[in-house]
Amino acid sequence: MTAENNEPSRPAKSPNAFRTISEVAQELGLPQHVLRFWETKFTQVSPMKRAGGRRYYRPDDVALLDKIRNLLHNEGYTIKGVQKLLRQNGVKNLPTATEQASTDIADAAISDRVRSPELEAGIRASIADLEGVRDILQNALKTA
Repeated sequence: MTAENNEPSRPAKSPNAFRTISEVAQELGLPQHVLRFWETKFTQVSPMKRAGGRRYYRPDDVALLDKIRNLLHNEGYTIKGVQKLLRQNGVKNLPTATEQASTDIADAAISDRVRSPELEAGIRASIADLEGVRDILQNALKTA
């Protein structure tokens, strides 16, 4: 029994065990309704549903949801941007590094909106300049 609530404590689940929506929501720090909404936007997220509609998430579902959460909340992607990445790269190859994500965002902005070669070259040069500044700042932080 736990001292706080007088309920028996449960043993930790195996990493390969299925998770309920409440367990996944708690693990990822998201409300349950967000997970249900993402199921409608990302067809790759498909938990098993038992009688009564109760959801059970596989470990791969939880890993995918974590990647989606990271792209949306930390990397600056929109839902449409993540959908495009999933279509192009598949579930297994979603980027997680900030540098990869920023490059993908810049490439998408260029390919979707820029038609002029001169403008595209200017944007690419600006990106290169900003990456150089980022590297200088990172090196300065390492030596500080």
